[in-house]
Amino acid sequence: MAVALYMDHHVPRAITIGLRLRGIDVVTAFENGASRMEDPELLDRAGALGRVLFSQDDDLLVEAASRQEQKRAFSGLIYAHPLRISIGTCIRDLELIAKAGEPEDLIDRVQFLPL
Repeated sequence: MAVALYMDHHVPRAITIGLRLRGIDVVTAFENGASRMEDPELLDRAGALGRVLFSQDDDLLVEAASRQEQKRAFSGLIYAHPLRISIGTCIRDLELIAKAGEPEDLIDRVQFLPL
């Protein structure tokens, strides 16, 4: 089963479009009516939808680390610092994770990009 992605509202639209052109299952927080949600709620929403959250927001790293320490489950977080990765590399790495990975691979984990 492929990894379905949930895009934080900080993610450039070009990344979402690039992934969709490659056949990746992507839903954005904006499309899902969650663009104003706080980080904990956003991480919960991704999990409720059976998706892994992709973000470029440092605050979500804090939330994920807190959940790991408290042993509170989440569906996974993929993080890329916006100044340390190009849009093309981001698309390529997310496509690889989505197509080659399994959702279970990312449960309670933070995956940093670039790979």
